[in-house]
Amino acid sequence: MDDEQNEGRLYRGFERYQEFVETQNAFLFLQSSQNLDDSTKELGLLTKLSMILDEYQEQSYLLDPYLEQLVAPVVDQLNVHAQRLQPLSGDSSQGFKVGRLATLMYYYIKFRGYKTITRFFPHEITDLSVALNYLLLPGGLPQDPAQWPLRYVMLLWLSLICMLPFDLAQFDERGSVGHTASQIETVGKSHLNKAGIERDAAAILLARLYLRKDMHTSLPAFLDWCYQVIRNPAEPFSAIGCTRVLCEVTKAGSADLVQANYIALLDITRSISEHPTLLNNTIMRKLRTKLLSRIAVRLLPSTGPRTRRKGPLLSGDDEQASPSCHEEIDIDVPEQVEEIIEELFQALQDKDTVVRYSSSKGIARIAERLPKDFVEQILDNVLQSFSIHSIGMARMYEMPAIAEATWHGACLACAEMARRSLVPDSRLSELFEWMSKALYFDIRQGAHSIGSNVRDATCYVLWSLARAQSVDALAPLAEPLAQQLVTAACFDREVHIRRAASAAFQEYVGRTGLFPHGIDIIRKTDFYAVGTRRHAFLVAASEVAEHVEYRSSLLEHLISVTIRHWDPAMRELGAKSICEISKLDTSSLVLKCSERVSEYLTFPDVGDIHGALLTLAELAATCHDIPELVEVRRQIFSYISRVPSNIVQSPRHELVTAAACQLIANSVSVSELKARQTASVPEWRKITDFALKSRSPTVQEAAADAMAALSKLIDCSPVVQRLIRDAKPTSPPVQQSLCRILGVLDYNAHPHGLMQAVEHLLASVDSKAPTFISNVEARKNACASIPLILANVLPNISDHISPDLSRRMYGALQAGLADYTMDERGDVGSWIRMVCIKGLADVAELFLTNAPRIPNFADYLPAKDYQRAVGGILKQGVERLDNVRQQAGHHFLRLLVLHLPDVPDIAQWRIHGESFMKELFLSGDDTVGWNEGAWIYPKAVQLLDIPAYRESLLAGLVLSASSRTDSTQRPVSSSLVNYAKTLAVSNDDPTKYSLRGLVGDLIAPASRNLLSNAIVIPALQTFNVLLEADALEPLYEDEQGLASLRSLLLAATKNAARIKNVQRILLSMRIVVNLLPVPTLRLQCVVQLPIFLAHQYPKVRGDTAEYLYLVLQSKDLGLETDEVEDILLETAWTSSDISEARDAAQQCTKVLKDSIS
Repeated sequence: MDDEQNEGRLYRGFERYQEFVETQNAFLFLQSSQNLDDSTKELGLLTKLSMILDEYQEQSYLLDPYLEQLVAPVVDQLNVHAQRLQPLSGDSSQGFKVGRLATLMYYYIKFRGYKTITRFFPHEITDLSVALNYLLLPGGLPQDPAQWPLRYVMLLWLSLICMLPFDLAQFDERGSVGHTASQIETVGKSHLNKAGIERDAAAILLARLYLRKDMHTSLPAFLDWCYQVIRNPAEPFSAIGCTRVLCEVTKAGSADLVQANYIALLDITRSISEHPTLLNNTIMRKLRTKLLSRIAVRLLPSTGPRTRRKGPLLSGDDEQASPSCHEEIDIDVPEQVEEIIEELFQALQDKDTVVRYSSSKGIARIAERLPKDFVEQILDNVLQSFSIHSIGMARMYEMPAIAEATWHGACLACAEMARRSLVPDSRLSELFEWMSKALYFDIRQGAHSIGSNVRDATCYVLWSLARAQSVDALAPLAEPLAQQLVTAACFDREVHIRRAASAAFQEYVGRTGLFPHGIDIIRKTDFYAVGTRRHAFLVAASEVAEHVEYRSSLLEHLISVTIRHWDPAMRELGAKSICEISKLDTSSLVLKCSERVSEYLTFPDVGDIHGALLTLAELAATCHDIPELVEVRRQIFSYISRVPSNIVQSPRHELVTAAACQLIANSVSVSELKARQTASVPEWRKITDFALKSRSPTVQEAAADAMAALSKLIDCSPVVQRLIRDAKPTSPPVQQSLCRILGVLDYNAHPHGLMQAVEHLLASVDSKAPTFISNVEARKNACASIPLILANVLPNISDHISPDLSRRMYGALQAGLADYTMDERGDVGSWIRMVCIKGLADVAELFLTNAPRIPNFADYLPAKDYQRAVGGILKQGVERLDNVRQQAGHHFLRLLVLHLPDVPDIAQWRIHGESFMKELFLSGDDTVGWNEGAWIYPKAVQLLDIPAYRESLLAGLVLSASSRTDSTQRPVSSSLVNYAKTLAVSNDDPTKYSLRGLVGDLIAPASRNLLSNAIVIPALQTFNVLLEADALEPLYEDEQGLASLRSLLLAATKNAARIKNVQRILLSMRIVVNLLPVPTLRLQCVVQLPIFLAHQYPKVRGDTAEYLYLVLQSKDLGLETDEVEDILLETAWTSSDISEARDAAQQCTKVLKDSIS
């Protein structure tokens, strides 16, 4: 929960500094102590420090002012450990402490980077021997494989010391010149083959070692060693380590050093390319690319930095900085550099992003040192990469998947070159032409698409151009560029690309001021505005379209790209966005857009047809209540005939069918219906008839919307009658559609066979009716339609529905609360219960708020029916399913805060215990829902004090107590036990609950329904919970209480030998064993024990013996039970030989009887 709250949070400073310092001080104190028993506490403090650092990971710079005072004590203590433990090679008592100290240092390095943290390491000349000897200590702690953080930190420390300008020879003993350097080299090489992070530290150590002037002569030997390792690698880690060293050397080393050894370096890169195993490693390819590019850079002379534009000048001088302030010098480009550039171009198409990115940066860095002619050649080659897979392709979607890597690499290279001002003004138009295509690069691949990284890199290119190019060069491209970026910022599928496009747009506005209405557009498409796709499409886009300069480009993209997108969700949003933008000028845009998208209705691609139908449906909805657009709406309706019937009426194309129904619902009109009455079956009728028989809920819902629209225009009684005739048990889809449709018809406009519709719905959910529907989805739709009909006819309810029929409809919803249908999907009856909960609350709120306007209100909604419904909702509010409880709680609170009207005897409809419930559920600032069992059950058991809802609540609590879900069973059990312990045995006030009453109410349903496991098993489980917690112990001396417990024993043991349900058998057994402590019932319980100890099922015998033994051990029965316990332990109860179990059971019974007598 805390992680979710912290995610995305921005901090203003290191707010937890004091807490962090106190925790670290406590950790360091334990480090300095000699008590090894504090290991657990020390580990907990280390974990807390790590969690605090992780919390600030995204804003690590906030700790910079505190780093020295935080890191220095840790480094000092590590230094002390290194010095103290150096000679103690055989003592490892402090090993774990040092390891945790090093782990804390690793956390700092991970948090802020090794370059920042190593600044706080001690770096005196004398520290060399401390760090080196500690790493070389035979059998020392650094040799332990588990101490990788310690090795990592010590290697970084040693690498820092190697940078000091002193002669290593001064540490050598007489006669062993070069020994110290050799030792450092040995330490570094020994860790290059590690798979962990210490390999990187070893590479940094060796690189810094060979960069020393006194070690330049040792570099050729190391290169030979690397060549041999890479040529015959036993594993890839050594080769990776060696290449990493060379990358560091060529990066930080002087040009003379690299030029003196470039042949050996190139030989190593060729050796890598000749080894397939190494080339298959992504890290190896990335490092090889880095190495090649850095060699080439060192082979070329530095030409000085290019002057880059920093934005418009504020001095009033209109002159822009010249693109280059240094004099162009002709140089001879070495042949090796040309070969490297060729290899980098190959790497630019690598399958992995990290390799492509390294290659793009290498190409740009090399180009920065080349003459202009060479730079243009490089740019030509990069731009030609776009056309490799583009020739002959009509659309972007037709490109092969491999084109993604090529385009992404080319975009990255263009971006890196643009950042360095390497793109001449004369090539901007060509580059922009390719970027305009790359900005919409999206190739479908199966159920997803590829190309988001290409679009992201394209935004990077455009952002780089804004920072590097002159305003004059960008001016001719400003308007189309602004339109492209705004379109991407509003309509791209991925949030990071929308935000990248928005950032690029902002960069242009800030640096060039060329974009129309730039500041206003930034406000409408900022980081947060485009963060949510729906908001970007429906709000930001329509606000941007208020500016005419952007409107046509936005609509063009929506029509040509978005509503033809492979993702149906994008097509839906695109259609809605077109509708929102069209509202800015409905008189012209609706007609133009509808004519454009109607062309897609004849296309072979089903996605195009679906997007077009969605758009036409949205545009038709825009035409409502606008007299000038009546003809446009009729024209939109006529486009339905263009859709091929084999597509719109195909079960494979459910989305198209649903969209067509939406179009019918939004565009059908009376005039259109009259004009088409000459045809026997109009085109729209075929579509709706087909949709009504679909198995898809989406299509059924769309068909219901279409029928709802038609019901406002014509009488649909013939359709209703036909559907009722066709709704046979063998056609569940028709049943589902019919039950859904009957609730959405407008019965105020036309009769539509209202009485027949209501009777059909009531019969569909009545389990005793001959036309009862077994299909769960159909019954759910029927229950949802009943309150919709009542809401529809409420203005004239007395003309449509009688009070008796209203009560029957409300009663049907109450009956739905008892639907516990189960199938292979689980408790599917919960779908019906949830719909009925909402329906009961909706109808009650509807009637109560309109009571003064309803004749004979009390007859339509009797108070007793309403109170029974409240009890039923409360019962669902304490049941076992979280989502049902949440639904019940939400709607119960609706009724609890409902303002009652001023009608006679309105107090009868007031919820009992209203003030108590409001205090219980509405006081305070509780944000926890009813789905949280630990929150609701302690409150719910208190409602048992309200007699009106007691029976319903107890039934729900009993069901939850038998749940197998731990998050439900535990809180309800503990709440019931705690509540029972607060009750008096008896109470003179009948409104007050007592323990007698609780037990009687629990046993009564089970006694009446002994043949129903669904009722008996939860009751037995609840009693076991209460008995095990000794909550019923006060009843052991109460006559009425004993009578109830005797009834419980009878219910548990009646026909127990013939019961087949194992769960019920085991619960009955536990009841018998748990009642043994009751002196009056003890003998009766002992008599029943052989039924379970000698049961035919081995599991029952074994569980009975185990449970009986536990009870005898844990509870004082006042009897001598040692002999019985011995029998229980020595008998093989689960053996296949039942005779042994019978004999042992009889023996146990006899011993217990003798003890009782």
